[in-house]
Amino acid sequence: MFVFATVAQQGSLSAAARTLGLTPSAVSRIIARAEQRLGTRLLLRTTRAITFTAEGEAFLRGARRILADMDEVEEAIADQGVPRGRLRVSAALGHGRMSIVPLVAAFSEHYPNIVVDLTLGDEVVDILGGQADVAIRFGHLPDSPLTARRIGDTGQVVVASPQYLQRHGTPQEPEDLLRHNCLRFNFRRAEPNWPFARDGKAFSLNVSGNIECSSGEALAQLARVGAGIARIGEFTVSEDLRRGDLVSLLQAWNPGDREPIHAVFVGGPTMPARVRLFVDFLVEHHRM
Repeated sequence: MFVFATVAQQGSLSAAARTLGLTPSAVSRIIARAEQRLGTRLLLRTTRAITFTAEGEAFLRGARRILADMDEVEEAIADQGVPRGRLRVSAALGHGRMSIVPLVAAFSEHYPNIVVDLTLGDEVVDILGGQADVAIRFGHLPDSPLTARRIGDTGQVVVASPQYLQRHGTPQEPEDLLRHNCLRFNFRRAEPNWPFARDGKAFSLNVSGNIECSSGEALAQLARVGAGIARIGEFTVSEDLRRGDLVSLLQAWNPGDREPIHAVFVGGPTMPARVRLFVDFLVEHHRM
């Protein structure tokens, strides 16, 4: 399993062999024996690259979990139960910078033997595939074998800069947005329409604009420099609103929708202690 996981990490048999101090033929024989025992192909080899079969992907996920569990057991025995090891955390850029980074600093003070490997970005990482131990996700989650714990929620607000409003006018009701340049998210789970409510009835508008982006923080910056009107999480623009760099719009029609925030991870009885401790810490201390 360790050899197979190393091949996946390094991207080739020869690179894995150099890392492991083995010959490429020895690595190939080890994988061939695993394939023979399982009765299926795990890797497809070409002269340029290797790819995983569906069975190989499943074997890799299991191998990474088992190897992580073994590391946890050995560390616990060696250190008399002191939680330690590497904890890989994935969070969105804006929320991570403002909310998760301070929590990581506080968590590290409590558990100095745990190395927190924090990655900030708006890509959705594959937790089952071993790309992260804990990921912070916004919105309603699809069905999956992962475990999720809610750590908070956030509302949405429509904003623009005073300079943009001075040039293009201030929308007085939601339908006015159809004549404005609206800055939107471009990732798949983003709703294409902006929701509103009038007299207790919900409705939505198919707004449009000439800039789309995957990052709420980038959309906030675009709005600050006068590129258009954005609808983004309150946490992203709270300081901008307080300073007056951005102005909230159409609050009377705000539907009051809240977007849940979850910590997502592989749960179960074999979950490493460092994952459980970090998720518990988020649940207790995360504030939005």
